[in-house]
Amino acid sequence: MKTAQQWFDEYAVSHQNETNQLVHYICVPLIFFSVIGLLMSIPTSFLESTFGLYNPLLENWAAVIGVVIYLFYLRLGFWYFLNMLFVILLCIVGNFWLGNNTNLLYASIIIFVLAWIGQFWGHKVEGKKPSFAKDLQFLLIGPLWVIQKLGRKKK
Repeated sequence: MKTAQQWFDEYAVSHQNETNQLVHYICVPLIFFSVIGLLMSIPTSFLESTFGLYNPLLENWAAVIGVVIYLFYLRLGFWYFLNMLFVILLCIVGNFWLGNNTNLLYASIIIFVLAWIGQFWGHKVEGKKPSFAKDLQFLLIGPLWVIQKLGRKKK
């Protein structure tokens, strides 16, 4: 398996343009958030009957899929795992709030589509294909890359 730095270096090849990077700083978190929302829109009766917790923050498909995704991040490193654990939990809480105030499925679809339009526009500006066209694992690297890039920005 590649190291986190190898993933970041390969991802960065198609993310050199400042406009494309700015688009990614906005759109990657929105896409990630909307995917969590889409997963949380899946009916949870099976999970509720299986686990019996009746807690919508724990018994949802985003939390279940998140456990599998955490393994990917844990293999990259403990701090990457903690970063993404925080992000996923934040997205679950945010989508729970959103779902209590609007139709979560429709809101997630709208956010997802608009953010992908932004992503593809950013790559058109860049003149390079998105990294996930080469390897779907880059869909999991994108959010972590954004966190790392924004964490290194000088004030």
